[in-house]
Amino acid sequence: QVQLAESGGGTVQPGDSLRLSCAASGGTLDYHAVAWFRQAPGKEREGVSCISTTDGRTFYADSVKGRFTTSTDYKTVYLQMNSLKPEDTAVYYCAAGILPRSRYNNWYIALYYDYWGQGTQVTVSS
Repeated sequence: QVQLAESGGGTVQPGDSLRLSCAASGGTLDYHAVAWFRQAPGKEREGVSCISTTDGRTFYADSVKGRFTTSTDYKTVYLQMNSLKPEDTAVYYCAAGILPRSRYNNWYIALYYDYWGQGTQVTVSS
């Protein structure tokens, strides 16, 4: 059973950068979709990004396009977050699952993912 662990969260100022990491144990992330979700207080969990470890395709929420980048070295998945804004404040979770190609169009649906990390807090505040 794959276990995921996030790291790299913290408190930063608007405009700063952070890099989150999602490390897998108990298995590999080969042929998986690995997504980052976030949940702010009082809000629903939302998809931030997704990467296919099969072919490297990436997907992003409109709210983070051009600022966030996801990548992988197949043992760890990263989320590089630049130009952070106060509205990026949330608990960030990584999630992994094996998605059929057709499901990548809706990569942001949390039910598609079988494995979840515990989350890491990101706070953007001046």
